Amino acid sequence: MTIKICVSVIPKTVAEALELVERAENQRADFIEVRLDSLTEHGKLSDIAGCSKAPLIATNRSAKCRGKFRGSETKRKQTLLNAAGDGFEYVDVELFISKLENIISDIHGVGVKSIVSFHDFNQTPSLPQMEKILRKEIASGADVCKVVTTAKSVEDNLTVLNFVSKACKSAKTVCFSMGELGKISRLLSPLFGGFFTFASLEEGKETASGQPTIQEMRATYKALGIT
Repeated sequence: MTIKICVSVIPKTVAEALELVERAENQRADFIEVRLDSLTEHGKLSDIAGCSKAPLIATNRSAKCRGKFRGSETKRKQTLLNAAGDGFEYVDVELFISKLENIISDIHGVGVKSIVSFHDFNQTPSLPQMEKILRKEIASGADVCKVVTTAKSVEDNLTVLNFVSKACKSAKTVCFSMGELGKISRLLSPLFGGFFTFASLEEGKETASGQPTIQEMRATYKALGIT
């Protein structure tokens, strides 16, 4: 079994993005998510896209999704489309975004894959609710479906792992729970069929609650005899 880990970085400048991507590569990240919402400049995205051998994911979160982008929604979408045109391998768009199918079509039009994501920052929905979300993501044309919840109890991890074990048979699925109580699902999700899981580059660089470092994840998998 091959475990895939995506390291999420949140740079403020292009120069910092290049540095963080290089460091993530040195930690053997399988994917690297670049959070564009924290960037103070968006004119040199091609420099970022061309700096890594690992697949790069462009993500541009609004305040609604606990992101830092403060421009207009039109500008936020355009930044994502620019990232696609500039060579990012994946572009992450939220399920709730307006004209989702059109954006995905534009992303696919330049040969880039789409990740359609859903986040619940308050709870873990029921299994039927999560299955409904997955169907919507698949129907939108997503190449990768992402369903991220918040663990309010240890049992929520079981719900998430049960879901991803079934969902992965229908689509490439990324699914786990945020929060301290959700760390189990972050670690085990790939073992249940998740396409990849998320980690931070190092302690203090987390982009979401409950996110372990890639070093911690690699060490745990090694102790379990999983590569």
